[in-house]
Amino acid sequence: MFRWGVLSTAKIARDHVIPAILESGNGVLVAIASRDEARARSLVDRFAARRAFGSYEALLASDEIDGVYIPLPTSDHVEWAIRAADAGKHVLVEKPLALRAPEIASVIEARDRNMVIVSEAFMVFYHPQWAKVRELVASGAIGRLRHVQGAFSYFNRDPDNMRNKPQLGGGALPDIGVYPVVTTRIATGQEPFRVRATVERDPDFGTDIYANVTADFGTFDLSFYCSTQMALRQEMVFHGEDGFIQVQAPFNAGDFDHHRIELHDQRRTESRVFRFPGTRQYRLEVEAFACAAQGEAVPVFTLEDSIRNQKVIDAIFAAGKGGGWADV
Repeated sequence: MFRWGVLSTAKIARDHVIPAILESGNGVLVAIASRDEARARSLVDRFAARRAFGSYEALLASDEIDGVYIPLPTSDHVEWAIRAADAGKHVLVEKPLALRAPEIASVIEARDRNMVIVSEAFMVFYHPQWAKVRELVASGAIGRLRHVQGAFSYFNRDPDNMRNKPQLGGGALPDIGVYPVVTTRIATGQEPFRVRATVERDPDFGTDIYANVTADFGTFDLSFYCSTQMALRQEMVFHGEDGFIQVQAPFNAGDFDHHRIELHDQRRTESRVFRFPGTRQYRLEVEAFACAAQGEAVPVFTLEDSIRNQKVIDAIFAAGKGGGWADV
């Protein structure tokens, strides 16, 4: 069994990743660390883990841990991913891994010199609905792909939430704008070469709260918007000459809506529905990561892929400032 440690008591760990580790067939939760040991102890008791640590360094020094999950604020991801790798631990680090693509190079160096697995935690990479979308697009089920349309939004103006703190890496694009980009790349196997965008910032927080983006992939366009101050919505549509694919809950499948994609023909006179009941994408993520860390030939989201995705986000920010196209 792969022995997990968790750095911090963040909400995504409590609500999604720790339960996924407990449900997994190849992992066990050994320890949780927090700078407030009482908080770590509370989660250890809640999830029946073995150890609580009052510092991240103490957990990394433990020989009881094979790998760590890092759900710290975005601004801390690179530092602690490197420190964990240098401690000989495999590292699953919450997205976004970095605030700028060049920062990821140092994480790759740490991965390679320590011969460990380091992966950005894009749980959508492991959901079978995206494998199905990729299969449908590649097989010509919708003919020539011409346009991808996406949306991801929620409403959060809590001043204490890290998503509203720019110094911690908050903002709409780092938090949720990464998802329309990464799922389009996963589904098509292609990369955009330029983007244009409008980006709006909150006058009080300073974070980006709305972005309207067009990405030019050469043979098709991706257009999407994301916002941290709009009504809850998520959707992805892949539109071709002969039909289109609608992904009903592209990012939080099972929570936002059912695990379901719909394939419609050209005139929308016939449709097929593909369902994935009971799929637990976080469980699939932690199981795949543990398998890869133990030497199995199981694909995980690579740091090289992380650089490619972050370059798109960097270009969107640049386009938002310049008002025109920005190269990726």
